[in-house]
Amino acid sequence: MRPLRFLAQIAALVGAVALAAGAEAQSLGLGHDHVTPRLVAETDGGTPGSTLYVALVQTIEPHWHTYWRNPGDAGEPTTIAWTLPDGWKAGDIVWPAPKRLPVGPLMNYGYEGEPILAVPLTIPASAKPGQTAHLAAKVSMLVCADVCVPQQNQLTLDVPVVADGAPVDAAWGGRIARALAQAPKDSGLAATYQVSVTTVRLAIAGPALTGKSGADAYFYPYAGDVIDQAKPQAIDLGEDGLTFAATAGTAITKGPPPAEIDGVVETADGGAFEVAAKPGAPPPKSGGLGPPAQNDADMGLPLALAFAFAGGLILNLMPCVFPILSMKAASLIARPHEAKAARAQGVAFLVGVLATFLGLAAVILALRGAGQAVGWGAQLQPAVVTASLALVLLAAALDLSGVFEIGASLQGLGGGLASRADWIGGVFTGALAVVVAAPCTAPYMGPALGFALTQPTPAALAIFAALALGFAAPFTALAFIPALLRALPKPGPWMDVLKKLLAFPMYAAAAWLVWVLAQQTDSGSLALVFAAAVLVGLAAWIFGAAQRRSASGQRARVVFGLSAISAALAVAAVVSAPYAAPPSAAAATTAIAAGVPSEPWSEDRVAALRAQGKPVFVDFTAAWCVTCQFNEKVALDTDEAAKAFQRTGAAYLKADWTNRDSAIARALTDQGRAGVPLYLVYGVDGGAPKVLPQLLTSGLVAQALYDAAKPPAAAGT
Repeated sequence: MRPLRFLAQIAALVGAVALAAGAEAQSLGLGHDHVTPRLVAETDGGTPGSTLYVALVQTIEPHWHTYWRNPGDAGEPTTIAWTLPDGWKAGDIVWPAPKRLPVGPLMNYGYEGEPILAVPLTIPASAKPGQTAHLAAKVSMLVCADVCVPQQNQLTLDVPVVADGAPVDAAWGGRIARALAQAPKDSGLAATYQVSVTTVRLAIAGPALTGKSGADAYFYPYAGDVIDQAKPQAIDLGEDGLTFAATAGTAITKGPPPAEIDGVVETADGGAFEVAAKPGAPPPKSGGLGPPAQNDADMGLPLALAFAFAGGLILNLMPCVFPILSMKAASLIARPHEAKAARAQGVAFLVGVLATFLGLAAVILALRGAGQAVGWGAQLQPAVVTASLALVLLAAALDLSGVFEIGASLQGLGGGLASRADWIGGVFTGALAVVVAAPCTAPYMGPALGFALTQPTPAALAIFAALALGFAAPFTALAFIPALLRALPKPGPWMDVLKKLLAFPMYAAAAWLVWVLAQQTDSGSLALVFAAAVLVGLAAWIFGAAQRRSASGQRARVVFGLSAISAALAVAAVVSAPYAAPPSAAAATTAIAAGVPSEPWSEDRVAALRAQGKPVFVDFTAAWCVTCQFNEKVALDTDEAAKAFQRTGAAYLKADWTNRDSAIARALTDQGRAGVPLYLVYGVDGGAPKVLPQLLTSGLVAQALYDAAKPPAAAGT
């Protein structure tokens, strides 16, 4: 009896569970179908040899939905398995454009209400008028609300075969025709895509998009793994096209880029178009991957050469270059009537500038050709380069102060060599001037260099050569014009005073580079560099003592050796430093004037803020960029700019390129720029960003923010 009692208890338990499950299912509405499907035809019959559209109509209960061909992050698409008479063939479902159906952190695509899924059926020419074709379809659907329920239905439809054109079905013919007309279709749009780190930029252009609004446009991919569907999409509106920026999906991040990204673009007015984007540069007038407001890639080579030459001229006025150029000019003052020597220095300086500019350009072009994301100014991104350059300038300043001398120096290690009236000194000065000039971006350099890096190598090198010629022109012209040389003051005791006075700009330049280094690296590495600076000072003092000892006829080899040891220890300290990123680099936010918060830039963050309808100000900057620091003090860190940020609710994002960052480098490239500064203002209208000038004022920043906050109807008023 015990086994029977045990079996009875099990049966009672199973029954209780079944009753509970039934009650739960009834409470969730799982006891009946939530979609009423039916098969309907566009016409009341079919003609032999023609195509008949038969539609699956899904009448969906409120709050429930079915899924598109790409269901998104979860779900299953509706499928139809046909059983047809001999010779009849079914085509693919003509899917209407879906709706976005967000569920928690997921983004799904599907339908609510009463979608019409039309299918073309080909009727064979052998079909006999007067016969009736019996169509059967097994329909499988996943129907979801808070829960998901699979649903299957067996549907049938009888279609008479007629000799002539059958009349349109009175109940469904017009609705099927409208569904077919509104369904996404190929409209001859040109589409390409590019991958920038973890972002996919899809650029689409063509007459079908002319006059369309980009504010609420959306791209629905056919494949669910090419983009992160849950992340927002940023849309830029061009002259007759759109560009979508979306977070890359696993098909791109974990494998080679697909041969094609296809899907549906839907615009705010309900227009829907099929697109198939292949890898490549954006099509013309796409409003996409080049500079949206001012496409530098369209400036042309002659204009780029002119901009580059003008930018080189202006670069001579930048504060980071002035100390070296002023000391080189002082070397001419020392011998104003030695025209031949002056010309030699002028030519050597030109050669040094030209060789260094072209050398840096060749390296950058080679790295970019190899797929590396680099740009102008990248030579100062390694902290070891910044530290080394700071010590070189410190040595030059110590020489100018008279601690030691190399030859009849006016410039020390950038001074002794650079002040020599031979080719070595002139070439060295030119090279040093170019390296120091890198952080100083002249207003015309950005567009010209951005254009250069999109051109074939010969054209790119020609633009860099024009920049070098503009940079070297003032000093070389001074060396070649006798009248200017004769106008210079005659040498005298004042030269020694000038020499020592010019040491202080060099000290300032070295101090500025140490400040840059403090933004690039940790305190431990900075301490090693300070120790190296002390060793450089010690080496210079010992070297100067050895020079004086040798000049008095005493032996100085041991003293010179001590100087060399101190210098070697300084080099070892600089080279051995780990140069770890500073803790502040990981800070989530900083602040500008009046407490306006800023946060680190990312393409995902820009897309998210734009999806929220906020204006966005993006500041591409670097600690070693003198123009960037100037703009921050005089334009961004001001009450006027802070009030504009607060009143417009604009977000302030900083893209800090002090250390190497491939995402920022690629973003600069996407905007047709090779370096910083770059300022972009995204408006609430969803259009392309406005590119601000490289030299800012607080009023210009404020006005750009107010314009960006205007709704589309008010923009431009």
